[in-house]
Amino acid sequence: MGAEEIDNGSVDVEESVGNGDGNTESYQLSTLSVDHYLPLPAMIPRIIELCKDLFKQWSEVDDSRFSVEMVSGGITNQLLKVTVEEENGSNVSITVRLYGPNTDYVINRDQELQAIKYLSAAGFGAKLLGVFKNGMVQSFIHARTLEPSDIRKPELAAEIAKQLNKFHKVYIPGSTEPQLWNEILKCYGKASALQFDDTEKQCIFDSISFTEIHNEILEIKEVTSLLDAPVVFSHNDLLSGNLMLNEEEERLYFIDFEYGSYNYRGFDIGNHFNEYAGYDCDFSCYPSKEEQYHFFRHYLQPEEPDEVSQEDLEALYVESNTFMLASHLYWALWALIQARMSPIDFDYLRYFFLRYNEYKKNKEKYCSLARSFLAR
Repeated sequence: MGAEEIDNGSVDVEESVGNGDGNTESYQLSTLSVDHYLPLPAMIPRIIELCKDLFKQWSEVDDSRFSVEMVSGGITNQLLKVTVEEENGSNVSITVRLYGPNTDYVINRDQELQAIKYLSAAGFGAKLLGVFKNGMVQSFIHARTLEPSDIRKPELAAEIAKQLNKFHKVYIPGSTEPQLWNEILKCYGKASALQFDDTEKQCIFDSISFTEIHNEILEIKEVTSLLDAPVVFSHNDLLSGNLMLNEEEERLYFIDFEYGSYNYRGFDIGNHFNEYAGYDCDFSCYPSKEEQYHFFRHYLQPEEPDEVSQEDLEALYVESNTFMLASHLYWALWALIQARMSPIDFDYLRYFFLRYNEYKKNKEKYCSLARSFLAR
């Protein structure tokens, strides 16, 4: 999860660090790794070494012509911008993404690489240029990362909806079975078996009823199974930090597909609505019915949003808000795992309770809505 800023002085990275064979689907490989825990000054020489190893045309470039800066320190990954001054005086920028330590515990990296190839070809995200032991290198996107307050603006919400419609039409080879409940139950199994070295954290953890959580998972799984929601290739993590906007070109980008998988359409949309709250979980920002209908119109019929029927709006409202509950369950369990595994300075245990309590607050309202809708 991260940010990349506008840099109008850079040239097209694919012209400078492509593999030279014209194959847009291949990328460079390196066995090197970069210690996630290093402070930036100590990390820079390792990043330069990595770039020289991946891109042979830079192997003899003097280190002084590389500049490295941190552009993100999100709650999962770190993003760094590397700019190289070439012989002709032009600058080339790339993005180095360091996977968060232990994130492979919940993320399938092979699946992510497979998805990036096809999504990039469809015009989504940055081009994959290289892969190393604990991260990847991608083309630099000249844009700003959105904030939670941005994504609820009507004009941007409409554009996100249009792009999500296109995203959901991309075909990724492999199993098209929805992964939601497999992933939630997998997270449940890992989360419920955790042990903390920190006595205070263990005490907080022991207060959690995993029997209750398991029963909640089964109930929401049963309710959502009745909705017959379409299965599409989903982003599954469409928060503001994974949306970028080049305002000069008026172009919106989706980035970071590490949680991408085939999933229920309603989950991807409901999960996006939850992200209006940001990391601080200010759920007073959750979109109103009117705001959701605005999004649905541009998602269902991007070219003729005013032609969407009331019936279709209602159905998608029920679908998205019921799967929104599943989103809370997933990220709550994810947060417990991160609380034990991640070295990043973020209060994951608090995040668990914020998400789980919001789930409990909304469960009856939206489960009742779904059952009433299905009973018609």
